[in-house]
Amino acid sequence: VRKDSPLIIGAGDEENFIASDVPAILKYTRNYYLLEENEIATIKSDRVEFCDMHKLPIKKEVQVSNLDMDAAEKGGYEHFMLKEIHEQPNAVKTTITPRIVNGMPDLSECGLTLEALKNYRKLFIVACGTAMHAGMVGKYVIEKLARTEVTVDIASEFRYRDPIITPEDLVIVVSQSGETAALHLAHDKGAKVLSVVNVKGSSIARESDMVLYTHAGPEISVASTKAFSVQMSVMYLLAFEMAYAKGHIDENECKRLTAKLAEIPDIIEKTMECEKKCKYVSSKLITAQSLLYIGRGLDYALSMEGSLKLKEISYIHSESYAAGELKHGTISLVEDGMPVIGVATQTELLEKTVSNIVEVKSRGAFTIAVCKEGTEFSEGVIDEAIEVPAMEDVLMPMLTVIPLQLIAYYTTVLKGLNVDKPRNLAKSVTVE
Repeated sequence: VRKDSPLIIGAGDEENFIASDVPAILKYTRNYYLLEENEIATIKSDRVEFCDMHKLPIKKEVQVSNLDMDAAEKGGYEHFMLKEIHEQPNAVKTTITPRIVNGMPDLSECGLTLEALKNYRKLFIVACGTAMHAGMVGKYVIEKLARTEVTVDIASEFRYRDPIITPEDLVIVVSQSGETAALHLAHDKGAKVLSVVNVKGSSIARESDMVLYTHAGPEISVASTKAFSVQMSVMYLLAFEMAYAKGHIDENECKRLTAKLAEIPDIIEKTMECEKKCKYVSSKLITAQSLLYIGRGLDYALSMEGSLKLKEISYIHSESYAAGELKHGTISLVEDGMPVIGVATQTELLEKTVSNIVEVKSRGAFTIAVCKEGTEFSEGVIDEAIEVPAMEDVLMPMLTVIPLQLIAYYTTVLKGLNVDKPRNLAKSVTVE
């Protein structure tokens, strides 16, 4: 029975399956049925029957997945996670290219017209885990460019705080599979819901008013990488078009920003050249009991993502903090040799972030900077620096995330752990 969480029925030859998402059954069949809320499937090896809660029969159309089985294979890479990190340039290109028309972002495919974007009073971005960090990047960029208030909520907290939503607001649900409670709450308050999802036919996509599909292809590794990048790229398109719709940037500036975003896939390829340095830095982390990630502004959102990646697969305790918060308690954790990763790509905040790195260095930290090419630090402040190509600040998260993902990956590999299937975790989360 389908109750709240996503559920599909895989239709095989003399065998049938239950799963929470399509990639789980690709090895056996491409055919599947979607269960709606409160529908029941009776499954036997040779047939599947459907009914509602009153036992009335339901006829269902079989769906055929367009996911490529090859995409669910490692393709020569040692792990799915590494493969998916390297798939990011193509995933971003496939997601943004159809949504750039005559040099301008165009999200009208789902009903996000200039008129609609102009009239939204406030945005709520609701997500979990990595998707929530993509939402935080969205918040910074939308507020900066479109001057529209954005609230980012963890999905499991959203409905319990009784948020003040009006019909003039837009609720954006960012998900890999389908957190639907937030969607129902938004509809109850009369607001429109835009879902940003990777899985066609997912419950969240079917129940939303508008859907933007991120064309990342299947992501097999539990630790999300390419999904994060494509979710961020959609947030940028939304920010640029909304800023233009509300008159905060003109057409020339909108085209300039959009052109810069269109260059990102090629620059991500160039960013991958830091892989060897990331592997070396990872060798310094494998004996750490605990470490900190710090950053300011967009770098803080990325430090949260970097910390999550590391802890979920390497099992090293890791926390991320807004760098300016260190002296409000956290700096007491710093001891001799403790690694601290400072994400420092935002030009206007660089001086302040560096001063925070100096503070932890003076307490004995082993300091690692993730920064733009050519960033200079005073002697003795940084033990290791991982440089990424320099872009304008607002777009840096698209590049900064690459070394953070690679550090988590190589730390886990060097510890001899299962990169793609960390303990206690699953790809599709079916409980709140």
